[in-house]
This record gives sequence, C-alpha cells and structure tokens, in this order.
Amino acid sequence: MGDGLAGCEAAYQIAKRGIKVKLYEMKPKKFSPAHTNSNLAEIVCSNSFKSNSISNACGLLKEELRRLDSLLIKVADEVAVPAGQALAVDRDKFSKKVTEEIEKNEKIEIIKEEVTQIPEVGIVIISTGPLTSDSLAKQIAEITGEKRLFFYDAAAPIIEKDSIDMNIAFYGDRYGKGDNSYINLPMNQEEYKIFYHELIKAEVVTLHEFEKREIFEGCMPIEVMAKRGEETMRFGPLKPIGFIEPRTGKRPYAIVQLRQDNSSGTLFNMVGFQTNLKFGEQKRVFSLIPGLKNVEFAKYGVMHRNTYINSPELLNETYQLKKQKRIYFAGQISGVEGYVESISSGLVAGINAANQILGKEKIIFSKETMIGTLASYISTLNKKFQPMNANFGILPKLDEEIKDKKTKYEKLSQRALNSIGLDFFCQRQYN
Repeated sequence: MGDGLAGCEAAYQIAKRGIKVKLYEMKPKKFSPAHTNSNLAEIVCSNSFKSNSISNACGLLKEELRRLDSLLIKVADEVAVPAGQALAVDRDKFSKKVTEEIEKNEKIEIIKEEVTQIPEVGIVIISTGPLTSDSLAKQIAEITGEKRLFFYDAAAPIIEKDSIDMNIAFYGDRYGKGDNSYINLPMNQEEYKIFYHELIKAEVVTLHEFEKREIFEGCMPIEVMAKRGEETMRFGPLKPIGFIEPRTGKRPYAIVQLRQDNSSGTLFNMVGFQTNLKFGEQKRVFSLIPGLKNVEFAKYGVMHRNTYINSPELLNETYQLKKQKRIYFAGQISGVEGYVESISSGLVAGINAANQILGKEKIIFSKETMIGTLASYISTLNKKFQPMNANFGILPKLDEEIKDKKTKYEKLSQRALNSIGLDFFCQRQYN
C-alpha cells in the first residue's frame, strides 16, 4: 500500500520474482497536503538523493542498491541533473519515468483508491510514507499498539533562476570540489545580522490544535534553527568554510547555497531552508538574502506531518512485523529517514515478502552493508528511537584503527561492497 519510493521499489522487487502485485494509491482521487501530481514516486521535499561518492554513507547506500538492481536508483541515474558530487533529479521526469516502468510491468496492477483498512489476509507491505491518511494511521495504530505516530517535517522553497542576481551570486562548490553546479549567495556580517533578526521574528503557519509541535532534528525548519542562537546557522546550512567570494577575494561571513532542481536548470532549491513561515513572510525575509532581492518562488516551503512507528519494538531486520509476519512496513513509516533509505527498505521488504510467498529463506543483509545496518538499526531496541539516515556511525567498526576519516570511510565502503556481493550471490541462489 502506497506508491511512493519504497512502495514502488517493493512492488518491482516482488514482480521481478514472478509474483503478481496489487499496488494501492489514493491519488488522484485524494491528495495529501504535500502532493500535487498523479504520478507514482512523487518527491515533495528536496530533489537531491545526496552524494554519489562511496566515501559518503548515502553514496555507499546508492551503490549497494545499484548492485542489487534497484529500479528507483536506476531511474534516478537516468534523469539526473547537475549537482556536483551529488545525485539530484528532475523531479517531474523522475516520477513520470517510474510511473511508466511500473505501468508497463505485467505483474503489477495499480489500484487508485484509498485504503482505509489493512487487508485481513495475504502478504501486505505498508509503505504509506510520511503523510499516511488519518483513517489508515488509525488502523496502523491499532495493529501496532502505537499511541505516538506523528512528527513534523519541513520542505524548502524552490526559486526561479532568472530572478537571482548573478552579479552578486556565483557558481561554485565547497573547496572547489565538484563541477561548480551550486549557486552561492554570500553575506557579510551586517547582511547576515539583518537577515537573522528578521527571520527569528517572522510569522509562522499556525498548526491545528490536534497537531503536535514535534520537529525531527534531521529536517529542522530554518527559523527554528535560527532561534537556537545567532551563530547556529553559520555552523549549519549557512556555513561559509571552503568558499572565496569572487568580488572580494575573501571568505564570506555566511553563505546560502542553491541547488539545481530540474533538468533545464530554471529552478533552484534553497539548501537547508526547510521552513514553516507564512508564504508572505518567506517572500519578505528570504528577499533580504543578497542576490534574492527580486526572487520569484516556484514553490514556497511547507511543513507537513510525518508518520512513523516504533520499529525497534515492532519490526525485525526484514521490515516484517514480529507478531504478524504477513505484514511488512517500508519507507519512512518504518523509521528510516530519507529518499535512498526509503528505497532501501522497500527493496528489503519486497525481496523478503516475495521469498515468504515462494516458501524460500528470508534474506538478512550483512550489518557490514549500509542496507543491512539500517535494517538492523530500526529493528534493535532503542528507548530514544528516532528515524535514521544512512551514516557510517551505525556500521560495525573496522578491525584496524584508522585516524584519517576519508580513508576510514573508503575502507568501510569497500568492506560493505564486498559484503553486498556475497548477499547478491545468496539472492541469486534463492531466486
């Protein structure tokens, strides 16, 4: 259930093993507060799938998924837009291409209707994502015994490139790495302080009474970050280290980065500027950033509800419910955080659901892999559990002590890719 990144990946993995799949999706009959088009695998926050380098945790995860024939990563590679060392996609082309691939698969039947009750028989994968409908969320709460299913996520604005003052802005990547695909907006100390003071007093959207004001640290609204201290943003998304401003030949006091959001390069995403400010306030405050005086917004930032279960108590390493083994969870509802992480969970859940149907052994990926360690993290008891991104900190340590961080990450990645090769061999034996 659910046609997002995890749901589509799971459906593909099941179908490629010769099993018929029913993929349920409520669009276009009903839309969540953050979704706007009828295609599958719509991405509503950033268009970035993060770094492609295997010395980066998410880059390693993507490479593992490539080697395991992930449909979603394959499509992302095909519709990539320039983004330095990162994999970013044209979001419209991405969702359209995924839709085409799923629709032409004879083993997958797309059923466009809202699911309000979890089927009582058969193998079910719940991948309803961060915006699960109220009726289904209630059902999930009943089968899991969960009282707490919600937290909040914020999306950054997207602006039109033609409205950026390129006499002030400049192309470049931190420390000169990458292909100079980011647009950078430098700020001096006075400009930063003016922006900061207007940001912390700007009006935010008022949440409904029933909504909880819980914010996930990994996607914190820029105005909330600012209120934690005048210098907080300069150590976060506005960090100026690694840049020299061409006009002055000096490092700026702070810097705002813009990342290309579509293939034609006409739209750019404000990196790290997830926000819950009112639309008029976004226009007023963000226009104070040098280079954005006449900014035009293609899409304002929004805040929306996220939904996830207490996976460590409920799921095993295949994303399967411990007490109802015919039910799997995948995507952000399972406790992974991020696009690629959601795809990973869909792949694991899909493979294991298929193997369960076929009467084959389940596949538990090695904890030395990023796929396996994420599955292990969300299924290991943790009283302070929060959704988790891919990161090297959750991988088992190397046998040798390595002080150089890059070398250490490269060795962790090589170990993981060697392990994923063995996991892939095991899958081929089973399938």
